[in-house]
Amino acid sequence: MSEETKKPSAPETEAQPAPETKAPEAESQPSQPEPAEAGKSDGKAEKEKKDWFGKKSRELESVKAKLDDAEKKNAQLKDQLLRTAAEYDNYRKRSAREADQKFNDGVSHAVNQILGILDTLEMAANAECSDENYKKGVVMTLDKAGKALHTLNIKEIDAQGKPFDPNFMNAVQQVPPAEGQESGTVVQVFQKGYMIGDRIIRHATVVVAE
Repeated sequence: MSEETKKPSAPETEAQPAPETKAPEAESQPSQPEPAEAGKSDGKAEKEKKDWFGKKSRELESVKAKLDDAEKKNAQLKDQLLRTAAEYDNYRKRSAREADQKFNDGVSHAVNQILGILDTLEMAANAECSDENYKKGVVMTLDKAGKALHTLNIKEIDAQGKPFDPNFMNAVQQVPPAEGQESGTVVQVFQKGYMIGDRIIRHATVVVAE
């Protein structure tokens, strides 16, 4: 062999297998619920919806029941108030009547004690008297007594010339009627009668035409 510098030959490159080309993976798609699972989900939502409406319906019924109960109680209280007001009004009127009755009883008793004095003054005023000043004094006394009786709501029973009424008059005598007089007419008053309100203090004593 000649002494030549031999260049080393480049190493032969071994054939490398080509990299495998992988097919691109399909893009991930959201999984669709299975039909059975979808039906189950819809049923649950429907149930929750029914439960919600049922709850609201029960709450509404409860509020309505409370409102009805409140209205009933209000009606009862209103009726009780009206009854109480009516009872109080009746009590007030009854108390007023009783007070008036007691007052009239006291006045009637007092007037009965002085009617005899008034009768005497009446006879003195109607009697013939030559002393005019004396007679005038008696008449003035009778006038004052009449005003006092009027203040006490006491009035004289009007009997002269009126038809006889046994509710207000006592007949002590009957006489033949004068010309033009009707039977049953009061022709004379012996003693005046008095009443307070609709209550008789003393009946009038009268003479009646037959």
